[in-house]
Amino acid sequence: MSAEPIGELVMEPKQDPIDLLIAFEEASQAPIRPEYVEGTISVPPQPNHQHNAGALELSFQFRMAGFRLVGMGNGYRASHKDGRTMTLLIPDFYVLRREPTELDESYRSAYKGWYPIDMIDLVGEVTSTNHETDTGPKFRTYAAAGVPTYILIDRHSKTAHCYTHPVLPGDDPTEAYYDTDTKVSLGQTLPLPAPYPALDTAAFIAD
Repeated sequence: MSAEPIGELVMEPKQDPIDLLIAFEEASQAPIRPEYVEGTISVPPQPNHQHNAGALELSFQFRMAGFRLVGMGNGYRASHKDGRTMTLLIPDFYVLRREPTELDESYRSAYKGWYPIDMIDLVGEVTSTNHETDTGPKFRTYAAAGVPTYILIDRHSKTAHCYTHPVLPGDDPTEAYYDTDTKVSLGQTLPLPAPYPALDTAAFIAD
C-alpha cells in the first residue's frame, strides 16, 4: 500500500517512533494506521476495492498452494544495529517463516503491537495513489531489513515485480536494494523463487 508522507521528523534522542505513531492515531478523528519509513511518518490513503480485492486474491493463491502462514494486517518493526527503531510497516500481505513464538509475542507486547520483521519470509505491496513509497522507501527498507522476497504490484506502471537477494552495502539502510528483479506486465503470471507458486496477476488488469 502506498502512503502519503506527512513530514520529516526531528526527534528527541529518546523519542521512539512507536510513540509518535500512537500520538498520531489518537489525534486523528478518523481511524488510521500510520507507518514509519526512512525517518518519515506516512499515513496510507484509504485503498479502493480493486486494491484490497487484488491483495486478497494473491493471499488466497498462497493459501491454495499450501502456505498457511500467509497473512494481512499485522505491523512489523525493524531496528538499527544499536536497537533503535528503523521502520514500522504494515504490509498489504506477507508470508511468515514461522508461527509467532512466545518470544515473538513478548516482543509485540514490548513494542506496543509491532512484531519483529524477521518473522517475514516474503512481503507484498500493492500501490495506491503515491506509488513512489512502495517503489522507493519501502523497497529500500525491506531490503535493509533482510526480507528475502518483495512482491510489488505497481498499478501505476502496470507491472508486477518479484525482488530477491537483498543487499545492504554499508550501514546506511537508504542504500539497500534488491539485486534481482523479475518483472512482468499485469495480467501475466509472475514467477517466484521456490518453494512459492507463480502468481496470477489478472485481478489487477481492470485498474
